Amino acid sequence: MRLPVLFEDEWLAVVGKPAGLMVHDSMLAAGETDFAANRLRAQFGRAIHLVHRLDRATSGCLLLAFDRDTASALGRTVMAQQLEKRYLAVCRGWPEPAFEVDHPLDGGPGKPQKKPAVTRFRRLATGELPVPSAGFPTSRYALLECEPLSGRFRQIRRHLKHASHHLVGDTSHGDGRHNREFRMRRVHRMLLHAWKLGFPHPRDGRMVRVEAPLDDEFALALALFDWCL
Repeated sequence: MRLPVLFEDEWLAVVGKPAGLMVHDSMLAAGETDFAANRLRAQFGRAIHLVHRLDRATSGCLLLAFDRDTASALGRTVMAQQLEKRYLAVCRGWPEPAFEVDHPLDGGPGKPQKKPAVTRFRRLATGELPVPSAGFPTSRYALLECEPLSGRFRQIRRHLKHASHHLVGDTSHGDGRHNREFRMRRVHRMLLHAWKLGFPHPRDGRMVRVEAPLDDEFALALALFDWCL
């Protein structure tokens, strides 16, 4: 039940959240009782303050503070866009080597107002599966590094849909046919991973950089194409 600790000191920690675990109780919880926030309070034996959020289906780096002053300082870092976030994603199709999606997004259920949202993408690798698609003998996929410059609800997932390069395994914004192809190959999770996190430490300004390893199922997806990081 313990979450892997990727970085820890007196003031803050970065942990690796597994895919499938909700970060905290919310209107999307729908009867859930197991939350990362509750696990982390018990694991560290002290109060914790979440600095940012990850979707339930997303794995990887989750930043938290142990006191309100540190949480406030890290919150200012987020607002100043000094929190460096890099995600790994597997999408359908072969997008351009580098592209940017600038498309406003609403705040999710109950928050209809749209706000500016920008995500930068960099293509790391391409591959194919022997499955006919759109008149072609194979289905194409790509491994992306994603950099969200804002923090909107399900931003990367929705921006990939907007770009017609749906995230594999995304049951809300993805492509069901491609999701099924990966499930047939024992990959049942959404292929989005909060890979790298960097930020100036609120106490002395030194840069902290953390990388979250892939879980077995994400690694299996990469192995389908002989992709290596």
